[in-house]
Parts: sequence; structure tokens; C-alpha cells
Amino acid sequence: MPSDGYVIRADADVVAARQAVRALAVELRFSLVDQTKIVTAASELARNTLVYGGGGTMRLEVLEKHPRVGLRMTFEDQGPGIADVQQALGDGFTTGSGLGLGLGGSRRLVDEFEIESAVGRGTRITATKWK
Repeated sequence: MPSDGYVIRADADVVAARQAVRALAVELRFSLVDQTKIVTAASELARNTLVYGGGGTMRLEVLEKHPRVGLRMTFEDQGPGIADVQQALGDGFTTGSGLGLGLGGSRRLVDEFEIESAVGRGTRITATKWK
């Protein structure tokens, strides 16, 4: 069941997004290690939505494919987009002052990861963690 979405327009919204993901991961009884992974990925992706996308939204969805349960996070922005997705996923790549671990690191923390981006039209990142 998808959430209506969380607006990400300020630093406080990044914190709220992270807290929402943590609360849902706890409710779904993810292990502590998996909670940490998904919350870390959510934090990085929410921060990227704010910093590089100029703000956007996060939507959470609980997936049930018996016997598995998953948590899907979708981040969307209407920012400048990513010119070279493969390059952006590489460790060390950054267009800002960060370490360049956000997208690639987030991809490694989840089980499924997809980026749809078009220059001048924005970016949608979908990340799923299965329990």
C-alpha cells in the first residue's frame, strides 16, 4: 500500500523521511542490520533529492510477495536530471562537495535499485529492500 508521499524541500524533511522509513522498517520487523541499511539508503537518496534535484517527494510502499515482505522507496524530483547515470553510480563521482558515495552506496544497501532520469526533466529513483 503506497503512502501519499513525503515532501522533501528542506533539511528537516530529509530527517522526517529518514524517520518515516525507520518507523516502517521497525513495524515490518526488519532486522536491525537491514533497518540500518534501508534508513541509510533513504537518508542518502532524500539528501540527493534535496541537494541535486532541488527538492521533490518520497513515497513508501509495503510489498507482499508471500512469504516475502519488502519496503520500496521512490524518490522523485523535477531537477536537472542525471546526464550519465552509470558515471553517477560510480564511487567517487560527485557534482557537489560530497564524497561521491551516495548513489552507488545506496544501491549496495538495498536489493533492487532503479534510476530513471532525463536531463532537464528530473529523476526518479526506486529502491527496494526485502525482509
